[in-house]
Amino acid sequence: RQTRVVLNCVGPYRFFGEPVVEACVENGASCIDISGEPQFLEGMYLKYNEKAAEKGVYIIGSCGFDSIPADMGVLYTRDKLKGTLTAVESFLSVKSGPEGVGVHDGTWKSAVYGIADEANLKKLRKQIGYAPVPVVGAKLKKRGLMFYSPEFKEYCLTFMGSDGSVVRRTQRYLHSELQQTPVQYGAYVTVGGLGSVIKLMFLGMLFLILVKFNFGRKLLTKYPEFFSAGYFTKKGPTQKQMDGTSFTMTFFGEGYSEGQDPQNGKPNVKICTEVKGPEPGYIATPIAMVQAALSLLEDTASLPKRGGVYSPGAAFSKTKLIDRLNKRGVEFSVISKPEV
Repeated sequence: RQTRVVLNCVGPYRFFGEPVVEACVENGASCIDISGEPQFLEGMYLKYNEKAAEKGVYIIGSCGFDSIPADMGVLYTRDKLKGTLTAVESFLSVKSGPEGVGVHDGTWKSAVYGIADEANLKKLRKQIGYAPVPVVGAKLKKRGLMFYSPEFKEYCLTFMGSDGSVVRRTQRYLHSELQQTPVQYGAYVTVGGLGSVIKLMFLGMLFLILVKFNFGRKLLTKYPEFFSAGYFTKKGPTQKQMDGTSFTMTFFGEGYSEGQDPQNGKPNVKICTEVKGPEPGYIATPIAMVQAALSLLEDTASLPKRGGVYSPGAAFSKTKLIDRLNKRGVEFSVISKPEV
């Protein structure tokens, strides 16, 4: 009751997140989390959006690496294009030093239970009854599960994180509430050469088989290091691993120049932007979360007029969040200016 904003770091959120949200809504405190679990995020929208609006509090999910770089990156790309942005593809690249990358097994558990429970996410979305978002401009083609990117000279996979669902929620909100042109979005991750692809495909197949069964989930959560080829551990990353790791998210946008009707003809303008920063899980995530909280506290006039459960882009599209992040090492920039 004495608090204006609570930073909620209790993942896996499907097990521990809701009591915090409920307490915040009941007592009139806003709440920010770093969840990358669509079922939790959208479940909180279904259960608490109206209650939060009545109390005038903001419940804003996915304010860490999942999914501020993607969600705010799409909005940044839109704002830098002179014209109407209609489609964006993002490519995540994570670079590590000689010590490699390390991630705590809490993130692994979130993935295990999230993928196991995918059928319930579909039911949840039916319950919410999302209004369809119109496709403006040329339809963005879906790529295959795996493909070679000439831009990066690496193989890429569809990104399995929450970015896609978070960006779509933001675009739906901006279209329905603010009458802005919705942007189509595809999220991908670069994985390197053919050897990396084969290793990932093998681990991915094993994961998808085991995750369907109770004993398989127990194995996956008991031995994360074995089933993730050492990426996920119960200890999390070492300081050296964190110091040597960084991320870059590159956005390729297309749209229509000023005066050109997006409903007629092909896109005639392109832009490339980038968000880059330090190690994503333990350095960039707290930076993003704290700056989101400061935006919530200090940019109040620029927040949505009523409280509720929001995605980051929906809550912060008019705030100074991107400026705040730029000053603290999560940097947004234009790589190539809009070209006709």
